[in-house]
Amino acid sequence: MDMIGAVTLILVFLAWLIFGAIFLLRKRPSKSEETKRVAAAKWGIALQGVGFALVGSFHRAYWWPFTPSRSGELALAAAAVVLAYASCFFCLQAVRTLGKQWTYEARVIEGHELITQGPYAVVRNPIYLGMFGLMVATGLAYTTCWASLAAIIIFLSGNRIRIRSEEKLLRETFGVQFDDYASRVPAFFPRHL
Repeated sequence: MDMIGAVTLILVFLAWLIFGAIFLLRKRPSKSEETKRVAAAKWGIALQGVGFALVGSFHRAYWWPFTPSRSGELALAAAAVVLAYASCFFCLQAVRTLGKQWTYEARVIEGHELITQGPYAVVRNPIYLGMFGLMVATGLAYTTCWASLAAIIIFLSGNRIRIRSEEKLLRETFGVQFDDYASRVPAFFPRHL
């Protein structure tokens, strides 16, 4: 691996550390506040985890996967780093916007509000979009094309399970208010950036 590849990999790894810190340092609700939880989302979480594991398990033997090109290497490196840090920033903003309502598994707490501002005005599931972006950035910086493709397919399958089960809970809780929000804002991929 040359210097561009090594620096890119280090910067993407640091983005993973920031990503982890976002969730470790968040506001935590007390267990007594919880009113409803969605257990079905665990399958989605597991599949997303498999996607992350795949993207981190198959290191490609060469940094630049195409014909030799210094400008191509720099563009790939820049894309990976920008995507990694933009994804972390998006997750951070989403976690801040949710405050103590955020948890790893979908649930509703006493006084739960439907959040529709900040990153939630762009997509209904901005944390998952940020996770996806970080996974793709890791694929660009580290993983074989085949492992990246498999990771994306598996992650998106898990993502679909999580979104469907979590949004069922939100629809039960907020009814027409959620339906109106869902009609205006896409679930995962933004319409406009």
